[in-house]
Amino acid sequence: MNTKEAVAKRILQLCDQRKLSVNALATVSGVPPSTIYSMLNEKSQNPGIVSLKKLCDGLDITLREFFDSDLFEALEQEIQ
Repeated sequence: MNTKEAVAKRILQLCDQRKLSVNALATVSGVPPSTIYSMLNEKSQNPGIVSLKKLCDGLDITLREFFDSDLFEALEQEIQ
């Protein structure tokens, strides 16, 4: 799994835990739904840290809590 895939899975995981749809996450975080959907699919290969921070604010978690997941433990090396 690469970093982008891990970020997308983590966003979905947190939404599922909180019983939030992507549109509801967009509303509470002030991030356009299109931005979140692009983070979840192949459009955005580099989710921006500012957008991630806004999502975390909407989820009432810190960036540290966002990245504190087994998903980020064994990522593929991104440098080729």
